[in-house]
Amino acid sequence: MTGGHGVVVAVVGPTATGKSDLALDLAERLSLPGAPAEIVNADAYQLYRGMDVGTAKVAVDERRGVRHHLLDVIDPVEDASVARYQTEARRVLDEIAARGARAVVVGGSGLYVRALLDDMRFPGTDPEVRAALEARAESEGTRALHDELARRDPAAAASIGPANTRRVVRALEVMELTGEPFTANLPRQVYVRPTVQVGLDCDRDVLDARVAGRVERMWAQGLVDEVRRVEARGMGRTARRAVGYAEVLAALHGETTEDAAREAVTANTRRLARKQMGWFGRDPRVHWLDAQSPTRVEDALALVARADERADAVARGEVSGPDEADSAAPVRRSLGS
Repeated sequence: MTGGHGVVVAVVGPTATGKSDLALDLAERLSLPGAPAEIVNADAYQLYRGMDVGTAKVAVDERRGVRHHLLDVIDPVEDASVARYQTEARRVLDEIAARGARAVVVGGSGLYVRALLDDMRFPGTDPEVRAALEARAESEGTRALHDELARRDPAAAASIGPANTRRVVRALEVMELTGEPFTANLPRQVYVRPTVQVGLDCDRDVLDARVAGRVERMWAQGLVDEVRRVEARGMGRTARRAVGYAEVLAALHGETTEDAAREAVTANTRRLARKQMGWFGRDPRVHWLDAQSPTRVEDALALVARADERADAVARGEVSGPDEADSAAPVRRSLGS
């Protein structure tokens, strides 16, 4: 197996564009004898056990025999942590690579995708350090702490206003804990391993119709009963905020009607899709494909092949820059932009 076959394939984009289906198609086509491709979930809410219908989780009998990772790994009563996800998901990628298999990441949670693929750190916290800094801000004033930040990390001070006590304190706390400038811990758009991102998008009217159809199917598949069951077992703050669950919970608690909740789920899912498009649309490394295109699978495979060739060339020392497999190529403007 050549070095390029270790390139991670990430299928990203707005909800209801068919990312899961494309990921399955790619996993089947990218499998090798004795090393079938494996799918890694990057949807924050699909991490939760029992939250299936409302998250459009692919049912076990519809996974085509493809191994899936990081589905149903935490209980809804827990709050999902992107830092914890990063640790677990990167371990999974290492294990897939050790098996000589291809990893296909799929999800619409932009922060989780970046945490997995990019150079993103999550410095811890120290209650004593933070309390001491907050006490100083109270006694000396935030301006004094901002002046200290300007001396120690001018770039961070330039990006954080002198009146923003919370961010100034956090910046100094991170510097105290890591011994590095705060800016050294900021996320960078640099892959931690060779990756190609394939984005799915479609015309806004088409996407709105897809969302409406998905919500109708969720109701038919028993979303209301699912939310009732999940709440009975306990739901934390994060799970309660999920689109589809928050609205149904309001109806179950008598705060609105079920019909109004269904309309709200549709509207909020459309809003979520636009937010996701804004997030992924800012990443110039994403190669956009039309979700309705009959050649989307072949087009995605061509992108993967090109990324493999580039990664092989990097491994041979013929070219430099592991990210250039994506960023050097022309990026198609998304249909929703």
